[in-house]
Amino acid sequence: MSEFVPTKSITDWLWLVLGVLFLIVYVLVNEIDRWLPVTIPLELLIAGSFAIFPFNFYMIIYPGWQVSFILARYPQKYFRWFATAFYLIIVIGLWRANLVHPGTFSLTNSNLVNLVFPLIAPIFAYIAARSIIRQRQLRQTNRRLEAIVRRGERERIARDLHDTLGQSFSMITLKAELAKKLLVKAPDRVGSELDDIAQTSRHDLQLVRAIVNDLHQQSLSEMMLTQGKNLAEANVVLLTDGEKDATEWPTKVQIHLSPVISEAITNVIRHAHAHQVQITFEQTPSDFIVTIQDDGRSKNYVRAGSNGISGMQQRMKEVNGSFSIVHNRQGTLVTLKLSKEQEHLS
Repeated sequence: MSEFVPTKSITDWLWLVLGVLFLIVYVLVNEIDRWLPVTIPLELLIAGSFAIFPFNFYMIIYPGWQVSFILARYPQKYFRWFATAFYLIIVIGLWRANLVHPGTFSLTNSNLVNLVFPLIAPIFAYIAARSIIRQRQLRQTNRRLEAIVRRGERERIARDLHDTLGQSFSMITLKAELAKKLLVKAPDRVGSELDDIAQTSRHDLQLVRAIVNDLHQQSLSEMMLTQGKNLAEANVVLLTDGEKDATEWPTKVQIHLSPVISEAITNVIRHAHAHQVQITFEQTPSDFIVTIQDDGRSKNYVRAGSNGISGMQQRMKEVNGSFSIVHNRQGTLVTLKLSKEQEHLS
């Protein structure tokens, strides 16, 4: 931009205004995902104008790096379209530069070295971004697998409880009922005692069965592992925050939240037309909170013949939790909140 300062003509002012517009668009590309279909082409158009007319090939490096890094989160076809336009602009710029100033970018000219970084910027940025995303997803998958291993240990304990205490309580119940029939002496005293034993043993048996049933429900890690694969197959990038800590949440909390989160992710895959979903797990002194934010464009939350939203609302209502779904500038935001009070998790 220094070649236009101090300004000597209206053309210089035009390029300065375009430079300021480029800075504004550059910020918008970073800040507002929903405008990307407009801001990315506009940014490339402005940078391309500088490359083709005043032969400034440095400004195009910025969209080459920035846009390629952003498009790594989206299907590969979008990057191919961008790269085609990017390199086409460079070719046109070189062709016109050699028409106006013959030999400026010839094979023997040192100016050609200055094009190395603009040429490699998109490919390098895209490969680096994809590598970062894959590494992050791999770490997430490894954490889920580790949690599943711990889950397997809890299932072993559940089987042991069922095979030992469950049978023991059943035997106590049978013996107590038999003793009640056989004892004939002091029936006023013995009968009430035996009733208490039978009632207690039945209660304990139900408790053991309830514990075993809870341990067999799907944990957050198991659900995330399954839904992560589903999102990958749908070309939707999954990002999470706080997932490792959430795997240590109480079993009942995970059991209540897992099916609701699973349904929300299924809705993203089926209806949101999203490229990315961010799931955040947060724990406050009073609540467990989960947010699911996608970058889709669906605004129709109620569909004929669909019970997805109402089902999620009902599940959270049954455990005195809260459910909300809103459309923001990024896409759709689903928020789940579950109280830490024990009676709400029963």
